[in-house]
Amino acid sequence: MIALLQRVRQAHVEVGGRTVGAIGPGLLAFVCAEPADSEVLAARLVDKMLKLRIFSDEAGKMNRNVVDADGGLLIVSQFTLAAHTSGGSRPSFSAAAPPEQGRVLYEAVLRLARERHTPVAAGEFGAEMQVHLVNDGPVTIPLRIG
Repeated sequence: MIALLQRVRQAHVEVGGRTVGAIGPGLLAFVCAEPADSEVLAARLVDKMLKLRIFSDEAGKMNRNVVDADGGLLIVSQFTLAAHTSGGSRPSFSAAAPPEQGRVLYEAVLRLARERHTPVAAGEFGAEMQVHLVNDGPVTIPLRIG
């Protein structure tokens, strides 16, 4: 599984002009499933997102995770993270999981995150979304599990 994490001061996602998910300070996680991915890898991804120490402590060092920082988690599906760009001007997305598998794994990530942390907000799988964020730092971390 692939994820792109952004430490944010706030973030929200809209579908059709309505807000479907929003958080204050925390992590915005763009998530993409690949064909060989499984719920086991989804659990490892959630574990890594929750444990990654990218929030500042009292001394200003990145020693706290999203749980320690009492931050929110906004999870948004984004199949374009699997883009291959070596073949020309148009990216190929053939490395992304097929839509139904992607939906199942995205929903697994949401379920697992909600079992382990609160608050967890979400985008809408397969929808045309507008994501608004205030990146904090900026801190942007790519993850690949599996």
